[in-house]
Amino acid sequence: MLKTKASIKPLAGYALIEPEEAEGITASGILLPDTAQEKPAQGKVLAVGALVKHSSYEEKAAFKTGDTVLYKKWGGDEIKIDGNELKLVKFEDVMAIIE
Repeated sequence: MLKTKASIKPLAGYALIEPEEAEGITASGILLPDTAQEKPAQGKVLAVGALVKHSSYEEKAAFKTGDTVLYKKWGGDEIKIDGNELKLVKFEDVMAIIE
């Protein structure tokens, strides 16, 4: 679990996710430099914001804190807290829960 001095609480409609580490070695054993590694599109949910109220419906997260989720590769915003890279992702950018 991520330990930080700062505390982040996502606003309505957003989730804070800790991305998994990028794979540094290919299946054939080739070591990849940081610049060539593909950013992972999955991670652990650290915090979930409140539901979003629209005029005709409510949008809440289909996942909870602690779930490992798959999110859109280009979704969300990268933030850095106490040297840790995190993602702030909209509920609709989360595509699946990994069980």
